[in-house]
Amino acid sequence: MKAAIAAVAALLIVAVSSEGQTVGSRCAACHFANPRSASRWHLSEWENSPHGRASVGCEACHGGDPSTFEDFLAHQGMLSARHPASPIHRANLARTCGSCHPGPFAAFKQSRHYELLREGNLEAPTCATCHGDVGAYLPSPKSLHGACATCHAAGKVAPRADFPAEGRIRLTAIREVRASLDEAKALVGRVKDKERRARLEAELGDARAALLEAVHAAHVFVFDRMLGRLDVARKRTDLLMEQLANPQSPTGE
Repeated sequence: MKAAIAAVAALLIVAVSSEGQTVGSRCAACHFANPRSASRWHLSEWENSPHGRASVGCEACHGGDPSTFEDFLAHQGMLSARHPASPIHRANLARTCGSCHPGPFAAFKQSRHYELLREGNLEAPTCATCHGDVGAYLPSPKSLHGACATCHAAGKVAPRADFPAEGRIRLTAIREVRASLDEAKALVGRVKDKERRARLEAELGDARAALLEAVHAAHVFVFDRMLGRLDVARKRTDLLMEQLANPQSPTGE
């Protein structure tokens, strides 16, 4: 039976690759071929996530050997998520994610949430709380409000009624600035004058850098720390949009 599953998984990789795509992970191919293994929802979430599209395979988080379809060898050294040494144990998950996302991890280590995890409180939020187990989702303002409210609403373990609303407001602002920068990027790409376009691209990069710093600060969950960088990002974005709207410089529409 295991040999048959491995054969089907190998055929799956060949079939998908022949269509100009890639499964991205032999682990995933084998589990897709075996409906009694990992959760189908878990697999589908990975497949449609930024991780799946970037071919970040199961082994990046779970461990194991993705080079073989042999069941024993593929799973050798893997630990249950409940094992304290597992890379996906709640106490270790942030460090595992941080191996690819060092900026957010460096910020998260400054948070009270991380302190709670280090103290052994496995109810404390970690990366999956906001971003999903494998989906790498960017939370919406509404979903962030709900996640914060599970602990910080009135009557909860750490009541701070202002936290959920504040997080929602800050994330809304981040999304608005990001949308403006995406619009600015499209407009900058239409500028015909090379020198002007290069100058505008540099200013676009400065605005994006300030926004990224605001996003990293958000992972500390002390939202006041975000305000300074978010304000800089917004001002740089507004200035950039004003320059793009200047009719004296052709944009090539």
